[in-house]
Amino acid sequence: MTKLRSMMAKASVFSMAILKTCHGFYVPGVRPYEFEQGEEVPMKVNSLTSIHTQLPKDYYRLPFCRPTGGPKMASENLGEFLTGNKIQNSPYSINMLREVYCQVLCQVTLTKLEAHTLATHIKYGYHNNWIIDNLPGASVGITGSGQQQTHYAGGFPIGFITKDTKEVYVYNHVNIMLEYHNPDGKDGHRVVGFAVEPMSIAHEYSGGYEWDGESSEGFTKPLSTCKANEHMNLDSKGTYYSFQKVEPEQSIIYTYDVTWKYSETAWASRWDVYLSEDHMVPAQVHWYSITNSILVVLFLSLLVVSILVRNLRRDIAGYNAMEALTDEEKEEELDESGWKLVHADVFRPPAKYPMAFCIMVGTGAQIGLCAFFTICCSAVGFLSPARRGSLMTATLIFYMLCGCLAGYVSSILYKTFKGKKWQLCTVLTATAFPGLCFATFIFFNTILVFFRSTASVPFLDLIILAAMWGCISTPLVFMGSYRGYKRESISFPTVTSMIAREVPEPTPFMKPMVAISMAGMVPFAAAYVELFFIMTSLWMDQFYYVFGFTLVVFVILLITCAEVTVLLCYYQLCAENHRWWWFSFFASGSTAAYTFIYSFFWFRSLEASKMLITYMLYFGYMFLICTAMFLVTGSVGALTSLWFIRKIFGTIKVD
Repeated sequence: MTKLRSMMAKASVFSMAILKTCHGFYVPGVRPYEFEQGEEVPMKVNSLTSIHTQLPKDYYRLPFCRPTGGPKMASENLGEFLTGNKIQNSPYSINMLREVYCQVLCQVTLTKLEAHTLATHIKYGYHNNWIIDNLPGASVGITGSGQQQTHYAGGFPIGFITKDTKEVYVYNHVNIMLEYHNPDGKDGHRVVGFAVEPMSIAHEYSGGYEWDGESSEGFTKPLSTCKANEHMNLDSKGTYYSFQKVEPEQSIIYTYDVTWKYSETAWASRWDVYLSEDHMVPAQVHWYSITNSILVVLFLSLLVVSILVRNLRRDIAGYNAMEALTDEEKEEELDESGWKLVHADVFRPPAKYPMAFCIMVGTGAQIGLCAFFTICCSAVGFLSPARRGSLMTATLIFYMLCGCLAGYVSSILYKTFKGKKWQLCTVLTATAFPGLCFATFIFFNTILVFFRSTASVPFLDLIILAAMWGCISTPLVFMGSYRGYKRESISFPTVTSMIAREVPEPTPFMKPMVAISMAGMVPFAAAYVELFFIMTSLWMDQFYYVFGFTLVVFVILLITCAEVTVLLCYYQLCAENHRWWWFSFFASGSTAAYTFIYSFFWFRSLEASKMLITYMLYFGYMFLICTAMFLVTGSVGALTSLWFIRKIFGTIKVD
């Protein structure tokens, strides 16, 4: 036992040394821009978002100030459209190193409908998402203890509700705080920091002046709620102004300050504080996740090695020794038992739905390879949050390119099973899972159109997606399938009998359904900590960049699935159950069932609204994610079990 603990300690230290290089980093990916003093620094606005509704909305749907000539869309890629981004220009005028003090932007008089719409969005917790030089605006606020706190993800709220009176107030003044850096050998200045401090101020003009919201005089008239040449400060709230209430016929004056501050932060590392959320989540948490996963896989590996290696050596030696005996000596020996007895049935194709098995294994291999490539590219920095939509775009591209693997795996398995409908198998491999995803996406997209959400994808982009599926992914699946049918089928070390052997009644703990239901617990336990951060990033608008940890956890998850499935398949064969094909797939794939169950418990952290669409979006897309996970883990378990069973039956002598 002491020796075992020593080995595990050394293994953990060695793993930690390797993982020391697995922290996330990113490649900025765009050329830095040097602004000259006084040059305009454009500010853009993205969709309004709320974690409580999961329905991003157009910024200009609410009664905010509009730019001259109306909003104009910024150029966006396919991934940005698919993730609900809608980036547009703004009316804010910002110039490099030019301070702005309580500048009037516009005046909006709320109608009854506008007041109701604005109040509803504030109640649902919608946030602004502003962008300057590709940097998202961080949110600066005051905590209950009076300490200033900055959040770098999720934007800043559009308003607030008082706890006692439940009155709704809008943030109509913002302090735009920018940081700049002067690079060596360059004349201009680079933007390296961007934060927004929202405030609610019921502005009034000095001398009782009333503005109609259109004349130029209102932009220059002094406000009694602002001090000349002084920036507004949250610490002074309540001293000389009141909050701006949201009510019908209420005139809201929008204002803003701009402050510039020099920073030693280099342009290449300006995203670091966003990605680490200013170290709000300690790195030790991710190390705990990795340590937890490593310990799980170490314990499991030792268990598999101690059981399988010892038992298999004994079984193989006993079976081969039995073959060397004469017929008279064999009669004196006890009856054979164990996994050798099913040698004539172990490679019999699945009795039910062999084509579906081939399709699911091929699709799982495609998704698994796609996930591996995507995580690897993210881990080395090619797919950073600085490139909005790049992760979604890369996932689509890798999924299409991996279609040849899906066709190859499904075809060679179906040929091994001596299937005749190879055309149907190939077509379903190319259309089954993508069709499910596309149909679900179209269904939700249609609903989102009625909600006027920016998450609804334009019709042209839907055509592009359909073209990518039909013109690139499907032909690649057929190409891989053609290669698979042209090669020899998988050879087996034993001959399958004409009549299937009857499976004896198993003990309660050896029943396949019991083993399947328990198998997914171990792989899920190896990945659940990192899964929490992935879920938080996916549904709560948080940045996630520690893809080095994700890659390690992903590999450990697959290894754990393979080891658990091999161990359970061995015990099923020992119980003379030769129906292992579907068993191996479902045993390993049950990890996805635990993930889906976990999503129900995690859902409470969203504090979701009572809107039905929120529940539909969350559980609908989580079902798709868990289905993909089921196919990946299931295919890993099935292919590993196939390799294992071919190996052990290839080492014994059979009649």
